[in-house]
Amino acid sequence: MPREKGTKTITLNRKARHDYTIEDTYEAGIALAGTEVKSLRAGTVNLKDSYCIVKEGELFLVGAHISPYEKGNIFNKDPMRTRKLLMHKKEINKLQMLVQRDGYALVPLSLYFKDARVKLELAVAKGKKLYDKRDAAARSDAAREMDRALKSGRRKVRDE
Repeated sequence: MPREKGTKTITLNRKARHDYTIEDTYEAGIALAGTEVKSLRAGTVNLKDSYCIVKEGELFLVGAHISPYEKGNIFNKDPMRTRKLLMHKKEINKLQMLVQRDGYALVPLSLYFKDARVKLELAVAKGKKLYDKRDAAARSDAAREMDRALKSGRRKVRDE
């Protein structure tokens, strides 16, 4: 049987893009149990309140919820357990130096399959203030209004 090729998105952390300004993104592998992978294929995962930490030279994902696999019975793991992320030592050290700077955090952005392996896209991000969130919302609303105006203008021209 041929192996899967390409990428398939499992889940996105939309709240991360709303709450943080993304500085840089990285790709990491993730160490999972077999029933967790089957649960991911069903799409039962939540990255909403999760974050990454560097502890003793290793990278971990904290707070991600992978629901137990229905048919996994005794092989299911704790859905909220801390999971190890797989990256090169140099990259982990670089991330640790970046996070030690004021106000930066490691935030998971998405979880996806890449050639039958589970990958996590994580970002070095800086938290947004409330006024930054309001400004971003106002800009997206203005862009949406402009698009609507342009679309309605095109219809009027076509009708004439």
